[in-house]
Formats: sequence, C-alpha cells, structure tokens
Amino acid sequence: MRIRIQGDGDEQALTDLQGWLSRDPQARRLSVVPVSTPGARMSALHALDIAFEHALDIANFAVAYANWRVAKAGAAIHGARNLTYGGTTVDIGHLDHAQLADLLRSLESESMDTGTPLS
Repeated sequence: MRIRIQGDGDEQALTDLQGWLSRDPQARRLSVVPVSTPGARMSALHALDIAFEHALDIANFAVAYANWRVAKAGAAIHGARNLTYGGTTVDIGHLDHAQLADLLRSLESESMDTGTPLS
C-alpha cells in the first residue's frame, strides 16, 4: 500500500516529518521517498510517498505520525496534514494514532476488495 503526505505549502513540515520517521525506531523501516517539483525554489519538496509492506507498518506509522503532530503542536508547522490515496485527499492532522491506523487499514481493505492498488 502506498500513500502520499502532501506538504500543503509547508516544506519544513515534510522535512521535519521525514526526519522524525527516520529516527523513530518502529517507523524507521518504512519506505519514505521525498517528492520534489522543479521550480523557482530549486526542486521544492512537496510530498512524501510512503509504502507499507506489512500490517505492522501501518500501526508504526500511525503512532509515529500522531506523536510528531503532538510534538509539533506549538511549533509553526502547519503542513503535512493531508494524506492522498488514489484521487482522494483526507485531512489526517486531527486524528489520533488509533483513528489513523483504522483509516489506513480501511483504505487497504477497500483497495483489496476492489482490486485497485493504492498509489
């Protein structure tokens, strides 16, 4: 399963989230690929593509993401709230780790039921 976390114009949020995931012992093994777009700011980071290979990856990401949001609640980081799968975008910034994990599992299940890969 693949998802995309949009930067929402906040490149710092994506950079910070990417660093957080790489330092988290449980989320470190996730495949996190930065997505840049060429432009006036020399390939601005606008998203992170994240791949989950195992069911445990979903839980690990959900906990790490929720912890990151709590840790950054007082900071000036406003981006990395939108999760994109297929043609749908969902605001996940308000979800706790259990709600985010449930959302990801339901997306994975829906994808398997329809035979449509999430990417």
